[in-house]
Amino acid sequence: MTHARNTRYPGYDVLNKRATPSWDDATRAVVDERLATPREPQFFNAVQWLAVVHLCRCIVPQAEAEPVVPLAALLDAKLTKNTGDGYRDARLPASRDAWRIGLAALDAESRSQFDLPFSSLEKPRQHALLEQMQRGDMHDVTWQDMPSKLFFSKRLLHDICSAYYSHPHAWSEIGFGGPANPRGYVRMYFDRRDPWEAAEAHPGDEDKARKENRRAR
Repeated sequence: MTHARNTRYPGYDVLNKRATPSWDDATRAVVDERLATPREPQFFNAVQWLAVVHLCRCIVPQAEAEPVVPLAALLDAKLTKNTGDGYRDARLPASRDAWRIGLAALDAESRSQFDLPFSSLEKPRQHALLEQMQRGDMHDVTWQDMPSKLFFSKRLLHDICSAYYSHPHAWSEIGFGGPANPRGYVRMYFDRRDPWEAAEAHPGDEDKARKENRRAR
């Protein structure tokens, strides 16, 4: 299924590579798992889940009518598995604890300022709170000495944006073909691309790019 929102790489759908030599069994297994991510939360409770859904919409807005990357579900799956990044800022607790504390603190700040939980606020007020968090201007006791600015940059932004660009829907949008194994790159020159890579459309040559992208497998 070609993504209607993909105007930069028209006609390109990375999932068309699934049964071709571009992907091996390991790549197919990883992609299949991401596509099958459960949409119902397993780690977050109902209140946390609502907050996370709205946070994801603020950080990476997506058109609701088109194929979307299930950001909240991907984040929930990562925390359910409890897989870390291999490193952690010493000022932050482990990922699971950081998210529990951060979500509780965000709701506390929201109720303190607007008498509503974060998920019930209108978008401008949600953005205002996130800007406040980004500046480090949140100090409610529910933060438990975790710097709000650090939570924003190292967990909220990092985890949500990483989830977005790990999903094949996002790969199609940016013209990424997935892992280069087993094909590998051959045309290692400036402004050259291999036939299995997506062609970027420039003004006036959209049809040419669309035709080439249908063959990019």
